[in-house]
Amino acid sequence: MPKSFRSVLTLVALAAGLCGCGTVNEKLSAGMGDYIPQWAGGLPADAPPRPGTPQYEAYMKERERKRLLPAADREKEEQAQKGATGSTSAGAVH
Repeated sequence: MPKSFRSVLTLVALAAGLCGCGTVNEKLSAGMGDYIPQWAGGLPADAPPRPGTPQYEAYMKERERKRLLPAADREKEEQAQKGATGSTSAGAVH
């Protein structure tokens, strides 16, 4: 085999291998974010549920209900929720 043909064949094989890894990683990364802890770059605790799950449907219904509330009622509800949970956060760590 000529040397140039081997070089081209090697480059084609490497390109095909990298393309294969890209599609595998795309499918794996969609689900792996759920299992990585937040401190390591995973999903935050207040992230909404994934689309297509029953929790997502309930989340979207609640979000739409809050959107349709008048602003005064929405503020009262937010204040009631903050008071009920006792939001005494320590703040951000710098």
